Amino acid sequence: MRVLLSGMLHYLTVQLLERPQNVMKVGDRVRVKESITIYHHPEHRNEPFDIKGQEGEIVAIVSEWHGKPISANLPVQVKFTPKFRAHLRENELEVLDI
Repeated sequence: MRVLLSGMLHYLTVQLLERPQNVMKVGDRVRVKESITIYHHPEHRNEPFDIKGQEGEIVAIVSEWHGKPISANLPVQVKFTPKFRAHLRENELEVLDI
């Protein structure tokens, strides 16, 4: 029993250490890696517009509201141009190495 628990502890420790450290944070440059159709782009208002490949900067990661934790469906707010921002999921973005 002790050997089994020791082996499980070692496995979990290795998994945590090998986890990628590429966590998104405010200020990171990102690129949209999936095809996402939006309808609120300032230059294409009320028309379908695909933002795949667009690059921008993370300006907020929504995790709380008035001091209470929340689980937003689209938690990452990205600013693409001064007039255009969008809320996206983390799996829809890739961090750029600049």
